[in-house]
Amino acid sequence: MTAAMVGWAHTPFGKLSDETVESLISKVAADAIADAGIAPADVDEIVLGHFNAGFSAQDFTAALVLQASDDLRFKPATRVENACATGSGAIHQGVKAIAAKSARFVLVVGVEQMTTTPGPGIGKNLLKASYLPEDGDIPAGFAGVFGQIAQLYFQRHGDQSDALAMIAAKNHKNGVKNPYAQMRKDLGYEFCRAESEKNPVVAGPLKRTDCSLVSDGAAAVVLTDLGTAMGMKKAVGFRAAAHVQDFLPMSKRDIVSFEGCGEAWRRALAQANLDLMDLSFVETHDCFTIAELIEYEAMGLTKPGEGARAVAEGWTEVDGKLPVNVSGGLKAKGHPIGATGVSMHAITAMQLAGEAGDMQLDAPELGGIFNMGGAAVANYVSILQAMR
Repeated sequence: MTAAMVGWAHTPFGKLSDETVESLISKVAADAIADAGIAPADVDEIVLGHFNAGFSAQDFTAALVLQASDDLRFKPATRVENACATGSGAIHQGVKAIAAKSARFVLVVGVEQMTTTPGPGIGKNLLKASYLPEDGDIPAGFAGVFGQIAQLYFQRHGDQSDALAMIAAKNHKNGVKNPYAQMRKDLGYEFCRAESEKNPVVAGPLKRTDCSLVSDGAAAVVLTDLGTAMGMKKAVGFRAAAHVQDFLPMSKRDIVSFEGCGEAWRRALAQANLDLMDLSFVETHDCFTIAELIEYEAMGLTKPGEGARAVAEGWTEVDGKLPVNVSGGLKAKGHPIGATGVSMHAITAMQLAGEAGDMQLDAPELGGIFNMGGAAVANYVSILQAMR
């Protein structure tokens, strides 16, 4: 381990019309610093994860973190962007600063405000995370991209509509216990499985309940070195941090295999000297239910084409052998692009520190995180360990 989280903060996710990007950043930055028990002046470096792509008119946002305290003035601040994995990109950049000993305390913030953008604009902005020469004219925007992936998966492995509905129902059930989640409603399998006026088909075989929520929100963490962390009131260490970038065009990859995801998991588990089943739980990137299904296979939970077995047999339930998305995932929690990866790390830290409230698992020791940008293009895996 080279770094640890010693403080974290999280806003609710949802339609936060009374907030701005600036106010969301300021709140979580101040709260995470306070949670770590340090002063703003103790922060050595700031990393902001903010995708933007047109969601915010203010497109130079790294220095907005300084609005949380005048004592952050003159601290180095950098914005990181890597599509839907922007938040984890910011986290991993902070980990590298700690490992390089260029900073003792790094403040990492992730933020996005999406709901103030009209619907067509949201679709246009999100589609920028795909390869436009090939995907720019796909109907339904980014949902259309994953609709195509789902169709290809169904062609290869058979109709998986039952499995997708089980994943959606599981994550919505879990989201009920997450105070930060945008949708805290147990929709049930039958509602998620049936096409209806309230659950129409969006793209390919994907229905509305197969798609993550457009959302506003922010999260933040404070990172430090292991020696310093051992003297803090709480600490969750990085057992591994792996980043794999794959080709942007889907035509250059076997898109139903999420090869970059698989490689990131292999590297992270090797770094940590662990097997997948050593983990207590996983938070994974369910931007669409088909993504979670394929990720079961890419992470090595099942063989290719057998991901449905993991959810059908209850492996990924809260009381299963590898709980997945105890937080409700992006599906229920919401997916404010730049905040998502930081949120995944903050919520995993809460679990490992015993601070997850109604979401709390029984004495978890190791948590895995997979956050991806685009269609398995930017692939980040973190493995976190309780240090107390």
